[in-house]
Amino acid sequence: MSKPRISYIDPATVKDPAMIAEFERCAREGTPRPESQAIRAHVPAAFWSFANTWRDVFKNGVAAHNIKELCRIYVSRSVLCEFCGNQRSIKAAKSGLMEDDYADLINFESSTRYDERQKAALAYAEAITWDLPTDDAFWARLHKHFSEPELVEIGYFVAITMGQQRWLRTLNIEHHQILAGTDGSMAPGFETAEALERSKQAADYWAKINAKPSTQAAE
Repeated sequence: MSKPRISYIDPATVKDPAMIAEFERCAREGTPRPESQAIRAHVPAAFWSFANTWRDVFKNGVAAHNIKELCRIYVSRSVLCEFCGNQRSIKAAKSGLMEDDYADLINFESSTRYDERQKAALAYAEAITWDLPTDDAFWARLHKHFSEPELVEIGYFVAITMGQQRWLRTLNIEHHQILAGTDGSMAPGFETAEALERSKQAADYWAKINAKPSTQAAE
């Protein structure tokens, strides 16, 4: 079992009923899973800042949840955050997003899996993630598909999840280490510690292929 670079707060030692309930929700519903929150719990303000932002901006909000979920996994596969990339949104799955919909995210522009609106959002996520130049045509494309409130929310969400994922990948955290025994939000093939280990050893495991930044913004 990997050892985190910052220790987990054991939920059994937490006294705040609201924080206990949030840990239980993480174990049940995931995104986020309890391990990342067990790191943030060292600073309750950080714990609640992330929990509230995730609820209000990712799970709820003005932009389509499925769009934000695709952007989230695009970031995971770009920055190689395995902890985040091996989670799936239960809400997105219930609304029709399928596992195959995650397959071509790095090559979204050339893929036939995504419609023009999804591709525009992913181009936005790409530009933020890789610090790409953007021009009038880029922004015209975004404004064609999204309102300004939607663009604010998607951009803010991508920035939040990108920063968090870049941080989490340095921490050496792994699933099934805190409140183990639940599989809420885990991607297919990662539902248990044993399944996770087998999936990571597979030749076609997504994180074995390094993502490469583009040289210019998508058009």
